[in-house]
Amino acid sequence: MPKLITDETVAGGWTTAVRHRRSTLVQRLTLGCGVALVVAPMMGWPISVGWAVLYALAQGVELVVFAPVNRPEPQEIGLARKILGCLCLFMNAALFGSLAVPMWLIGGPLGGVCASVMLPAVMLFTMMNSPRSLAVLVSTITPQLLYLAATPFFAAAYGATPALITTVTASIVLYTLYILISWQRMSEVTEAQIRIHAEADRLRLKAEADLADHTAFLAAIGHDLRTPIGAILTGASELKASDPQSRANASLISDAGLMMKALLDDLLDHSKIGAGRMTVETVDFNLRIMLAQTLRLWRGAADAKGLRLRLEGANHMPASVRGDPMRLRQVLNNLLSNAMKFTETGAITLRLDAWAEEPTGYSILIEVADTGPGMTTEQLERLFTPFDQTADGVSARHGGSGLGLAISRDLVELMGGRLTARSAPGEGARFTISLFLPKGESTAAPTTAPIDDGRLAIARALSSTKFEVTAQPPGHTPAPAPAPASPALAQDTPAPPTDDAAADAPDTVEDDEERPLRLLVVDDHDINRRAVQLILQPLGCEITTAADGLIALDRCAETAFDVIFMDVRMPELDGRETTRRLRAGTGPNARTPIIAVTADTAPEDIAACQAAGMAYFVPKPLTPPALIGALQHVLNDVANGQSDAAEAA
Repeated sequence: MPKLITDETVAGGWTTAVRHRRSTLVQRLTLGCGVALVVAPMMGWPISVGWAVLYALAQGVELVVFAPVNRPEPQEIGLARKILGCLCLFMNAALFGSLAVPMWLIGGPLGGVCASVMLPAVMLFTMMNSPRSLAVLVSTITPQLLYLAATPFFAAAYGATPALITTVTASIVLYTLYILISWQRMSEVTEAQIRIHAEADRLRLKAEADLADHTAFLAAIGHDLRTPIGAILTGASELKASDPQSRANASLISDAGLMMKALLDDLLDHSKIGAGRMTVETVDFNLRIMLAQTLRLWRGAADAKGLRLRLEGANHMPASVRGDPMRLRQVLNNLLSNAMKFTETGAITLRLDAWAEEPTGYSILIEVADTGPGMTTEQLERLFTPFDQTADGVSARHGGSGLGLAISRDLVELMGGRLTARSAPGEGARFTISLFLPKGESTAAPTTAPIDDGRLAIARALSSTKFEVTAQPPGHTPAPAPAPASPALAQDTPAPPTDDAAADAPDTVEDDEERPLRLLVVDDHDINRRAVQLILQPLGCEITTAADGLIALDRCAETAFDVIFMDVRMPELDGRETTRRLRAGTGPNARTPIIAVTADTAPEDIAACQAAGMAYFVPKPLTPPALIGALQHVLNDVANGQSDAAEAA
């Protein structure tokens, strides 16, 4: 079986020259037809046309001989085929140069002049089509050189003087040396270019590998850092509720934990954008509702700081559009957060404007203006520079990493828009988002606000992503959902419906409903398991833990659970594979709702969890509102599913 030529072999002289000749096939055929047309008045049309046909056939034979080398995936050819190829190249060149003989014989001295012009040109063309291969050069240039070397003899036959013959001979020798030297220089340049391209490809592949390793490293570090951050937020939340004297310290811990979480999210977003892995979605959403919800989240912070939060031009905005509401909300939250941070007195204004771009959509302008101290021209030039810690840099003077604005600009550009800033000392700052959003369906569902302050991941998981939940097996009825931990959660999460037929159920079902809610928490980090216990045990849940997927399978074979919290990244057996094995089995938990717990919040990660059979998704770091909200959502879906099944029966 012929061996495929590797990239290094393709760069070899023989293959390079043969493939280069293949690329100039049209040029050679055109040149042959042109020469036949030029010599036709001298030699007659029958001879010229016959010669052109023979020359075209010779090109076809060359293509057949070198077919393995000229394929998209070139193959090596043996020594015998190489010798045959050299003979083919020699005969091809000899056929082309053979026109020089009838030029001398028919055209006399003037015909010889034509031949003397044609042959050097053909030799130059042959040299350019033989890069890096001495064998190809010798095979193609030798016939031309022999015809050219016959020039002194033809000149002598027509009575040229010895001095003229000597001059012609010396000129032929010098021209031949010039051809060889030029070929050598050209080959060296070609080899240098190949080495440069190979080195550039090597460096590019190395950079891509390094970037992939860096991105994977950041993802792993981000995943691990969310575990202690979740524990910090959970512990601070419990301290706030238990000891009034410790509330100030708990608030400090909670604020520090939220700041760590925000910095970590910004760092991971910045890494994704740099690696080209950040994507935006295109869904139908209600722009007016999204803007109103975003502004509502900041009214409390504005009131606490004594600032006026104003909205202008809301009636200009369209309702249903297509785009990424969570990314747009992320940008707006960042701009409003910066405005709150730098404004001590006055107002923060959200100015809105839009106009129809028929027939496809709307041009949107969103401006966040504040009455803060403003910025100098130098600060504006560095405003979107990440990690700007220079003396005049905003992040150096006011804290922060400087990532938020850089990420916001990149996100707006990914959505096809622009984010610009205007400011002057003492005049505040204005940040303007200009964006085109296509028209959405008139029935687009409103975009709900996230349950807690977990930014994009929680918002997408708890308000956008829908999973299919399968009802439990007959005889296994989950307990009612625990009460919400806060009034806000109670507003966002409806209570499970009651079943009037429950009074007629057997005693075994009544006993099952009176028992505590059985939960299985699967996570390789003890801190995460303890955090879930700390949040859910006060609600009366009976919690079993497992440190990996294999232990979880053993626990599931022994006990029927109402809900399973499953970490996705675990050693031995990850969460998705554990879920697939549970779903494929016939044990008591084959249909138990499984909530994925992970820091991987990209759409493809959520889709992979759904494909594995997970019923819902809650991101790390874990917070009480997010955890309880996910639990109650799943239990509500199960209760609704059982109610529908009972009605159908």
